[in-house]
Amino acid sequence: MLLIDMDPQANATSGLGFDSRNNPLTVYDCLIRGTPSADVIKSTGVPKLSIIPSSADLAGAEVELVTLPERESVLKAALDHTLEQYDFVVLDCPPALGLLTVNALVAATSVLVPVQCEYYAMEGLGRLLSNIQRVRESLNQALELEGIVLTMFDSRNSLARQVAEEIRTHFKEKVYQTVIPRNVTLAEAPSYGRPVLLYNAASSGCQAYLELTKEFLNHGKEGTRQGS
Repeated sequence: MLLIDMDPQANATSGLGFDSRNNPLTVYDCLIRGTPSADVIKSTGVPKLSIIPSSADLAGAEVELVTLPERESVLKAALDHTLEQYDFVVLDCPPALGLLTVNALVAATSVLVPVQCEYYAMEGLGRLLSNIQRVRESLNQALELEGIVLTMFDSRNSLARQVAEEIRTHFKEKVYQTVIPRNVTLAEAPSYGRPVLLYNAASSGCQAYLELTKEFLNHGKEGTRQGS
């Protein structure tokens, strides 16, 4: 599997133990300098997981991409001969729908949307899905909504329960059954530069992500989720 960190905050990069300030080559080099993606890929501490890291330089790419021809498809072109080497390619996007996210959506085949169980996150979900639909109509007809994942869920919080219920009621089978809870271990792991699977696999947070992975891999194979 290949993870591509498209976020200038580089949380996915640092969470896997890489110092985003000291990476000689990052996804920025693929987008702006034409560096072959194969030269940027790094192995990680997780077996069979590689990463194209990010750094703060990527923030400048939003401006620099504006002047490039076919600016929405630069990432797709950069990955053209790389994707076929992996069973799965995951693109971690920034929260805003700028050119970085648009490039990721053009290169992707489906979108998995994490939604915090909070009011403002739910309010923004509709706008995000509308933007994804616009990208599909104008730039990537193969793009599909893989599903919606409820995150940072606290069962003791009535608002969190209400938000989860409303999202499930509105989006129905598009919402994954697995819910990611608020969990201290999930918050601690990045500070140690380790994914939660290597930090504390027994934690409820890690177990939830393992269940999410199983559900993702079975997605489309079970009649209960037809139409997703």
